[in-house]
Amino acid sequence: MVSILKTPSQGEKSRFDEVYMSFIDDCLAGYAFLDEIDDFVDEWHDGTAGVGQELYQYLGMTRDEYGFWMTTPSVLPYIISARRNRRSLQEEIDCDSTRLAARASSKEEVKKLEAWLRKIGKL
Repeated sequence: MVSILKTPSQGEKSRFDEVYMSFIDDCLAGYAFLDEIDDFVDEWHDGTAGVGQELYQYLGMTRDEYGFWMTTPSVLPYIISARRNRRSLQEEIDCDSTRLAARASSKEEVKKLEAWLRKIGKL
């Protein structure tokens, strides 16, 4: 869990208010935790939210972010951090690529990260 997240207090907006907020927006606002992404995906698949949107749009990701997240779920905190810091995911990873590789839970995740960095021309 990211420590900046909090539960909305009385009078604050939640993701169930009239204004649509994506998963990324909700995380940044403190209305959702990282591990709740599956709930958002389920809502989209059930057709109860995000009607007329691609899943990546409903989640608030770019196509590239979504593609990377699908192959390497551990990148999600970096996607959130990039948004919070107003940087691209590439810039966020450039700032922290060594720690990202070190945090990978397996050699397979490190290989996926390296492949993605090669794809975008950073390795």
